[in-house]
This record gives sequence, C-alpha cells and structure tokens, in this order.
Amino acid sequence: MTTAMGAALRRIQLGSALSAFGNGFTVPFTFVYVSQVRGLGAGTAGVVLATFAVAALFVLPFTGRIIDRRGPVPVAVAGTVLAAAGSLGLGLSGSEPVVIVAAGALGAGFSVVQPALATMIVWCSTAATRSRAFAGQFFLTNLGLGVGGLIGGLIVDTAHPSSFIRLFAIEAAMFLVLGAVISTVRLPHAPHVTRADQAALPEGRTAGGWRVLAGDRSLVMVCALGFVMFFACYGQFESGLSAFAVEVTRISPATLGVALAANTAVIVLAQFVVLRLTETRRRSRVIAAVGVVWTVAWLVAGASGLVHGSHAVAVGAIIATYALFGLGEAMLAPTVAPLVADLAPARMVGQYNSAFALVKQLALALGPAVGGVMAAAGAYGAYIGLLVASSLAVSAMALRLARHLTPGQDSPHHPSRIVTGSRPTTETPAAPVH
Repeated sequence: MTTAMGAALRRIQLGSALSAFGNGFTVPFTFVYVSQVRGLGAGTAGVVLATFAVAALFVLPFTGRIIDRRGPVPVAVAGTVLAAAGSLGLGLSGSEPVVIVAAGALGAGFSVVQPALATMIVWCSTAATRSRAFAGQFFLTNLGLGVGGLIGGLIVDTAHPSSFIRLFAIEAAMFLVLGAVISTVRLPHAPHVTRADQAALPEGRTAGGWRVLAGDRSLVMVCALGFVMFFACYGQFESGLSAFAVEVTRISPATLGVALAANTAVIVLAQFVVLRLTETRRRSRVIAAVGVVWTVAWLVAGASGLVHGSHAVAVGAIIATYALFGLGEAMLAPTVAPLVADLAPARMVGQYNSAFALVKQLALALGPAVGGVMAAAGAYGAYIGLLVASSLAVSAMALRLARHLTPGQDSPHHPSRIVTGSRPTTETPAAPVH
C-alpha cells in the first residue's frame, strides 16, 4: 500500500508541476494581453482579473461536498477540462463578453482543481509524511511557475497577437495533461459515512455541510488565521507592494521583476532546508514565526522608502522584502495545508480543504482591492502600518490556535499521533497509517 500511495503521490505532484508550468506562461501577461493586445482597455482587464476571483467564490462552496461524495479524481479532471476551455477561450476571443466568460471558466476550473488535488495528497500520504508531501507540491508548483514565466517572456511579443495565442494554447494543453495524469491515479478507497458517524454528530446536523464546518472551532480559527495570512502577503504582491516599490522606493519595473525572481528563488532553494527545520516542530509555532518574518519584511519595505541617499540600498531592501516573503511561504507550505487536512474527519477532507480555499480566495480578492485603494490615495505610511499589524496578528492568532489543537494536530511527529481528524475517538484516518 505504501508503494502504491507513493506512486500516486508522484503522479499528482508531476501533474501539478506541469499545470503550474502552463500557468506561468500567462499569469504575468494577462493584463497586458487584454488591455493592450486585444485593445479592450485597462477597465476590462481589471474586470477579467476580478472574474477569476468571483468565479472561484461561486463554485468553491459546492466543491467540497462533491469531492467527498464522488471522489477527488473526477472533480479534478472536470476542473482541468473547464480551465483548459477557459484558457483557450481567452487566447482566441477578441470581444469583451467572451473574454469575461472565458476568464470565469478558467477561474472556476482552476479553483475546483486545487481542493481536489489537496484531498488527493491527503489520501496518498500518512500523518508522518503529509508535511513533506505538501512541501514537495509547493516546491514543484513554484518551480513550474518560474520556468513557465521565463519561457513565456521569451515567446511573448505585444506586436504579434499570435504569440499570446500560443501562450494560452500551451496553458490549455498543460491543464489537459494534468487531467490525463490525474485520471490514471489510483487512490485509497474513500471513507464512507456510517451510522455510527451519523450518531456521533450533534443532534440536528447531517454528515457534512457548512453547519458542521462552522461548528469546528479549530477550523474556524485556522480559516481566520489563513485569511489574515493571505491578505497580508499573497494579496499584496500585485497591488500595494508593487505600487509602493515603484512609487515610493522608485525602483524600475525591471527591478521589480528581479525582486519577484528573488521570491521564487528563495522558495525553490530553501524549501527542503526549511522543511527539515520545521517538520518536527509545533505547527502553531512555525506559523507564529512566519508572522515575525513577515513583520520584518514589511518593516524593511517601509525603510526602503525612507532611504533617500542611496538608491542601491533602497533597491536591496525591496529585493530583501520579497525574499523574506518567500522564506515565510516556504515555512507555511508544510504547515498550514497539512493542518487543515488533519483537522478534518476522514469523510469531510474535501469540504475542509474547500472551506480553507474559499477563505484564501476571499483574502486574495480583498487584499489587492485594499492595497490598490490605499496606493491610489498615496496612504503608504498607513499601508505599511496595516500590514505590519496584520503580520503581528498572524503570530498572535497562531499562538492562540495552539490551545485548541491536540498534540497530534500541532506536532505531526508527536508520539501519540495515531489517527487523523479533530475527533480521533470517532473518526477513521484520512489515509492508512503505516
């Protein structure tokens, strides 16, 4: 069983890397493509980017229950087909309504795939190996994005719209490759809801659903923590932080690209070093340390805007900011996703993953909006202050969360760890533990 699980996990991670490779071809260039190459304007380009998030918010509330009922493989395959259709539609369409519909299909398909893949990783790993499995996926995803972005930059040419069609066609093909790879994965059998499971639930609740999720205080706290994390970091990359770097620190767009490359490089180079340092430590304390790292990152970013005598020092500070964010991301990869999985009863892994994905998407939608508004108003001092406070809140919330986790949930290698789930006396493991 262990060998079969390992083979399935490798296929999932390979497919994820290829899909990310395809995403890298288009993610940096979508705004320019819609606004300039297709001539639809910056307003339409903004609507297209917003549509990605809105589509995810529509489908994620239903995705988890379908995953738990039908299994993650058919859901993931369906998501890849929908995402491929959306990507190809973006490359071929030239009118505003069609571009927006295509963006919605791409956003919906991509958002469906993510919790399905996360559930597959849970089923293909054990309590002891889950952190390493998620870290491996995060590493390969970022490597794929980086390589795809580099190659896409060599292909793209704003004077030739056909070059963008090639980019979106490559992305669509990679989604289909992911679907083909995933369809060959053989997973452990999905856990079934028994009458004992039903009896163990509070009166008036069915086996699953949002009422059960909301009743799990540990999950609610993790979701609140996740919202602040994604708002304070990931939600700022393409809005407030880049605007601050260009407008206040006065770096060039090319240098901003170097800073983004530094972020990816730290993730790729440091992931497994960080994994060895964090996988045997309490998850809550690792997350609290991430809050400290990001607090330093935002303070360094703020300092870059105060260095007027040496532009090189200011540029170095911005690059260091992005690198520190990468370090924090590498620490979170083997920590947060496995924690969400370990909180879930076996029969609800898909719903727990989807709930966390929904909160993440809300933060990724709100973060750029807040950052963009504050940047447009020139309130950069207040902006840095807000993100410093948010990063400190991550540390405080993580330490508070620790009081609501069992030793096995907080420490993946704790000796008492036998089963997965927040209710170990009534639930079975999400995957066999060997």
